[in-house]
Amino acid sequence: MDISKIKLLSYDEVRALYREFLHSQSIAKATINTSYVDTFYLWRKGSKDLFWDTVTSPVFENDAKEALIKVLSENSTGNVNSLVNSYLSHLRRFRLFLASDGTANTSTLKRSNTANRTYRRKKKTEVNVPQPSTEQVELYLAKWNTLENYRLQEIALNKLFFEICPNNTDIIDVLLKASALNDFYSTNIFSIYPVAKHICSLNIDTRLKVGDVTLVGDIQYVNIGDTEKNFYSFATKYCSHHNPLDFPIYDSYVDEVLCYFRNRDGFSDFPDGDLKDYIKFKRILTNFRTFYSLDKYNLKQIDQYLWLLGKDYFPKTYGKK
Repeated sequence: MDISKIKLLSYDEVRALYREFLHSQSIAKATINTSYVDTFYLWRKGSKDLFWDTVTSPVFENDAKEALIKVLSENSTGNVNSLVNSYLSHLRRFRLFLASDGTANTSTLKRSNTANRTYRRKKKTEVNVPQPSTEQVELYLAKWNTLENYRLQEIALNKLFFEICPNNTDIIDVLLKASALNDFYSTNIFSIYPVAKHICSLNIDTRLKVGDVTLVGDIQYVNIGDTEKNFYSFATKYCSHHNPLDFPIYDSYVDEVLCYFRNRDGFSDFPDGDLKDYIKFKRILTNFRTFYSLDKYNLKQIDQYLWLLGKDYFPKTYGKK
């Protein structure tokens, strides 16, 4: 594409060309509508020259962040650090447009920015999940409180984990807790005793109290017979029910929602496999909270919101995992 010729076009002409390009890609309609507007924020709020100098800069990432922070600080009342990543993702896509013949595939952009990473591209373009916001989180937290089965299940587990069996040195206590989790969450562990014995051997109580996230990795791998099993989701639940503020729960619904917003809004840049690495998973969840200006909520509340959102928009034919 001849960038020198495009630079001569008016604001509306450039946007019209870019919109045609967006419609030629495998992009959700909501993303197209957002990108059509937000890509040109520096042009609208700064100047045409600032926009073109930024998107054609040989040190694009640094110059774009600097320009966006300056212009957003002058014109926005929102969380500037959260907004920068969103606008930056749109500018990256526009650079792909400039490097193409007008119809290049957006996967080229992903490859150039995330070498050796693979993203899931689910064919769920018809799904349009509401933008994360304080209002949405409050809506879903209120909904959580109306779900008597889950609410009472949580109360029962809290009584078991915090009052009846708070420690993890007695195999009987650990068996009770692991069995309850396995049943309530349908984690499909068919031989719970080896799991409880493994947990007992790790001396985990101090690590739970201080929020040592490496503990999940130590719990999740269990030898049952001659086979090593990976009980990742169970391990996050076991830790979370001892210390819910430091150990968010990994669940397939949460996984779906985080990947959806990564693909739609670019809130973070991670390959799918990172969600199965607990240290990275917690960091991604924290990035999500910051990006959408939801820092007033703790990770347990964010977890509940994402889980219910996933149940609503990415339902499965089987129960909670």
